[in-house]
Amino acid sequence: MASYGSCPLIKNILLLDSDGKRVAVKYFSDDWPTNSSKIAFEKFVFSKTVKTNARTEAEITLLDNNIIIYKFVQDLHFFVTGGDDENEVILASVLHGFFDAITLLLRSNVDKREALENLDLILLCLDEIADGGMILETNGPLIAEKVTSNSMDAESPLNEQTLTQAWATAREHLTKTLLK
Repeated sequence: MASYGSCPLIKNILLLDSDGKRVAVKYFSDDWPTNSSKIAFEKFVFSKTVKTNARTEAEITLLDNNIIIYKFVQDLHFFVTGGDDENEVILASVLHGFFDAITLLLRSNVDKREALENLDLILLCLDEIADGGMILETNGPLIAEKVTSNSMDAESPLNEQTLTQAWATAREHLTKTLLK
């Protein structure tokens, strides 16, 4: 992972079910180059944390030179991983922001079935939180607002539009051009 001076970096964000299987994951580090190494890491982290009581508050552990902050809610397990030199408070704020955004997006019904039905929102949420490991946002309500915002007008720059909004804008421009 590239170093950005004093900018805190995260290695991954994991959302696993109660069996340790993936619901949504995003890796920012090359520490796990293959899909099988990523799945092995997820199983390792899950097996080491599953017996803890991280339901009321987030817990912290150090595994394989990685700081892992985690929290369990119903049948979902939330994890944020950083290097062993990262600030635990910052990693915890990323976890809380992710959890708060998911809680808002799933309308407080945080369980695996609801998460799978809204997987698109969860993946967008991961994109809003970090880019290349650099933390962009930790405020849960703001993350949820960015994910659900549909207030983009056609004159907004393309880099501020979602893919669906960009397609709609392109379709509008094509229609106008063809009708002239």
